[in-house]
Amino acid sequence: MDNFFDIMNDGKRKIAILIDPEKRNNAAELDELLAKINILSPSFIFVGGSTVSVDDFNNCINHLKACTDIPLIIFPGSAHQISEKADGILFLSLISGRNPDFLIGHQIESAHQLKKMDITILPTGYILIDGGKTSSVAYVSQTTPIPSDQYNIAAKTAIAGELLGLKSIFMDAGSGANSPISAEMIRSVRKSIDIPLIIGGGIQTIEEIDIAFNAGADLVVIGNKIERDIDFLLDIKMVIENK
Repeated sequence: MDNFFDIMNDGKRKIAILIDPEKRNNAAELDELLAKINILSPSFIFVGGSTVSVDDFNNCINHLKACTDIPLIIFPGSAHQISEKADGILFLSLISGRNPDFLIGHQIESAHQLKKMDITILPTGYILIDGGKTSSVAYVSQTTPIPSDQYNIAAKTAIAGELLGLKSIFMDAGSGANSPISAEMIRSVRKSIDIPLIIGGGIQTIEEIDIAFNAGADLVVIGNKIERDIDFLLDIKMVIENK
């Protein structure tokens, strides 16, 4: 994989498609999705979920690796979601919460095995923002998202992550959020840090993708929307090519 951070800092609009192996757990469904993902040719495919089994995770990674050249980045929901077949892993620390298992516990469980793997490790501060409903990650991690209007708290949290040495920040409203992260929230965090900013959760329209990019996102993650409307991938392609 080309250097992740060089790609993130190239000044271009970048899209990642998030695949939850629990929701796409057979080859036919994956092939249908991949046919359109390969046309879109996003910067990355993220793979992972909050409640994914080991078998579903490994089967998904193996199938994707055989069917696409797009870089596969693990977006882990737990310590068992690691694979040497992937190109990289977001080594997440849930810095918006105070649950030690998700701040450092799962990382310790997977660290020794990851150290032996030839994949790119991407230390990332994970910040949950309230998207109007309880997300699966908030429920599983037993943490409270930052309120959607508390821009200063989000900015300070992101700054702390950067000062701790994390290499990117991922702000997430959660899968199926009622509303995406606001432009005001994104701008507040973007102007406060000098590392790449990833935005995801609740994005349902091309306009909302534009809003996130215009507010300062380096990478926008699309997941839940394409689970219900695969053709949205083709809409994204038209917008990215016209920018």
